[in-house]
Amino acid sequence: MILACHNISKAFGTTQILQGVSFHINDREKAAIVGINGAGKSTLLKIIMGELSADEGEVVLAKGNSIGYLAQHQGLVSENTIYEEMLTVKQDIIDLNANIRALEQEMKHAQGEQLNQMLNTYTRLMHEFEVQNGYAYQSEVTGILKGLGFTEEEFDKSIDTLSGGHKTRIALGKLLLSKPDIILLDEPTNHLDLISIAWLETFLLNYNGAVIVVAHDRYFLDKVVSKVIELDHTKCQTFNGNYSDYASKKAMLTNALLKQYLNQQQEIKRQEEVIAKLRSFNREKSIKRAESREKLLSKIERIEKPVEHAEMHFHLEPRVVSGNDVLTVTGLSKAYGNLQLFHDISFDIKRGEKVAIIGNNGTGKTTILKIICDQVAADYGEVKLGSKVQIGYYDQEQQELDPEKTLFDELQDTYPHLDNTSVRNILAAFLFTEDDVFKRIKDLSGGERGRVSLAKLMLSEANLLILDEPTNHLDIASKEILENVINNYSGTVLYVSHDRYFINKTATRILDLTEQTLLNYIGNYDYYLEKKPEMEAAYLGKSIGSEVSTASGRPGTFPISNSSNASSTASSKTSAPISENKLSWQQQKEEQAKLRKRQNELRKTEEEITQLETRNEEIDHLLTLEEVYTNVPKLIELNNEKKEIEAKLEELLEAWEQLADMDN
Repeated sequence: MILACHNISKAFGTTQILQGVSFHINDREKAAIVGINGAGKSTLLKIIMGELSADEGEVVLAKGNSIGYLAQHQGLVSENTIYEEMLTVKQDIIDLNANIRALEQEMKHAQGEQLNQMLNTYTRLMHEFEVQNGYAYQSEVTGILKGLGFTEEEFDKSIDTLSGGHKTRIALGKLLLSKPDIILLDEPTNHLDLISIAWLETFLLNYNGAVIVVAHDRYFLDKVVSKVIELDHTKCQTFNGNYSDYASKKAMLTNALLKQYLNQQQEIKRQEEVIAKLRSFNREKSIKRAESREKLLSKIERIEKPVEHAEMHFHLEPRVVSGNDVLTVTGLSKAYGNLQLFHDISFDIKRGEKVAIIGNNGTGKTTILKIICDQVAADYGEVKLGSKVQIGYYDQEQQELDPEKTLFDELQDTYPHLDNTSVRNILAAFLFTEDDVFKRIKDLSGGERGRVSLAKLMLSEANLLILDEPTNHLDIASKEILENVINNYSGTVLYVSHDRYFINKTATRILDLTEQTLLNYIGNYDYYLEKKPEMEAAYLGKSIGSEVSTASGRPGTFPISNSSNASSTASSKTSAPISENKLSWQQQKEEQAKLRKRQNELRKTEEEITQLETRNEEIDHLLTLEEVYTNVPKLIELNNEKKEIEAKLEELLEAWEQLADMDN
C-alpha cells in the first residue's frame, strides 16, 4: 500500500462535502475518483496534497515515497521556453553532467593520489548518471512534449505567450517527467486532442508508479484504471475494475437497494395494516398481539431510500421537418496568414444523420462550424443549406450568451413569448432553481453556462443542431442524458467533440479533419479506430485496394473534389483502384443492419437466460420448504422442471456464446 485515506471529512460552512471517506491505493495501481460536479473530487485531491486540511481523518503516504499533483487550473508563470521549462525537472541530472564534464577537465592535469581520488569520484558520478538515465533525459523531454501535442517548431516558444490550455499541458509534461511514486491528476484530458489523450493512456498504463485520476472522459477511464473510488452524497465506495465495470456494478447495486427499500416499505405497510386490524378487534389478546408486532416492527433496521441526484430533463424536437438534403459544403478552404487550416473540402449531410468532426487541435474543426453558421467567412467554397433547414448552434465558448444578463433575462429576451412561469420551469429542468435564475451569466461556472446554452438550444426547436464540444464541463451523468437526447432527436446533428465515448454513443458518421482535408468513416468511433490505418494508407497512396470514402458517404478517393460528382471524378483519377472485395457504402449499411440484428438476438437470449435463472432460484428456495419436500408429487414435479431449465440454459448459453463470438 502506497497511500491511504482514513475517515476523511470536510465541510464548507454548513455544506458537508466529504464524510468518513476511506480508501487505499496499492503500489502501481491506477485508480479513478468519480462523482457528479460538486461531489468533492478536487477537494479530496487537495486534502491528499495538504493544500486543504481535513476536518477529520488522516492521509497516510508510505514512507520514502514521492507524490506529484496536476491541478485542474494551472497558474504556470515562467520566462523560459517550453523546452527550457521541461528541462528544469531534470536540473539534478544537468548539474551532475556538468560536474562530470568539469571533473574530466581537472583529471587531465592531476596525477598520483589526487588522480586516483578523482577517478573514484568520477566512477561514482558516472554510475549515478547512468542510474538516473542521464543519457536519455533529452529524448525523454522530446518524447513527452511530442506526445502532448507540441511540435519541435514550438519548443522554443516562450511560456508567457501560451494559452492557459497549453500551460496546463506543460505542467502535465513536467509532472510526468518528474516520475513521482504516485501521481494525482485532476482532469488531465482537458486541452488534449484525441492523439495526445491516446498517448497519455499508454503512458499511464505503462507508468511504474501509482496514479489517481479525476476525469469525466469515460473512454479514458476504461482504458487506464483498474479501481474506481466513487464519491456520492459525501460518502465513499470503492469498486474494482474500470469505469464500465463500475457503472454496471453501481447500477446493479442501486437497483438492488431500491428493490430492498421498496420491499421493506411494502412489508412495513402490511405489518402496520395488520396491527391496525388487530387493535380494531379491541380484545385483550388481539391488542397484545398487536403490541408484540409493534415491538418487532420497531426493531427493524430501516433501509434508507436511495438518494437520487438532480438531473437535467430536456427533450429536443424540430418544429419543422427539413428536406432530405440538409447541408452541402463544396470546395471549402480557410487559412489564417501562412497557416492553411483546410483546403478544398466537400461534404454533404442528409436528414437524420449524426455526424462528428474530429481531428487534432488547431486543424480548423470549430472554424468549419462557424463558417456554416455564417460567423466566419471562408476563403473559398460554398455552404448550402437545404429546404426548411433551421440551425441551432451550441458554442463551446458560450459567446452567444450575454455575460451581463441574468439567466432569466437571457432566456426571456431570446424567447419573449415565454411567460415567467415557463422560463422558471425550463431553467429548473436544467437545475437552476429559486434565486439561481437571477445569477448573472458572467458569474456562472463553465458547466452552468453550458446548461444555459443547452436550454436555449432546446427552445430553438431547430432541425439542424451544430454543436461545438457540447460535453465540455458536463459531468458523466449529464453527458449520458445528452447522449440519450441526441440519439432520440429526429433532426440532424453536426458536432465537434474529443469525447470518444460520446462520439461512440451518438455518431452515425465521422469526418476526420487531417492533412487539410476530410476522411469519411461511415460508423461510430470504434469503427473509425478499426478503419483508420487502412483509410489513411489509401489516402496517402501507400496501399492498393483500400476502402476509401468521400465525406458525402459515397465511394471515392481524397482529396475530396468540390464538383457535384466528386466521387466519380475522384475515382477515375486515382492510381489505386478500389478492390472489389472491399465494402461499398451500401454493403456497410447492410453489415450494420446485420450487426443490429445479432445484437437484438443477443439481448433477447440474455433476457431469456435471466428469466430461467430467476425461476431456477425460486425452485431452489421451494425445495427447502417442508411443505414441498414432504410432498413427493410436488417434489418430483419441481425436480423435473429444474432439469428442463438446466437443459434449456445449457442450450441458451451455447447460443449466446455463438452470438457473442459473431458480434466481436
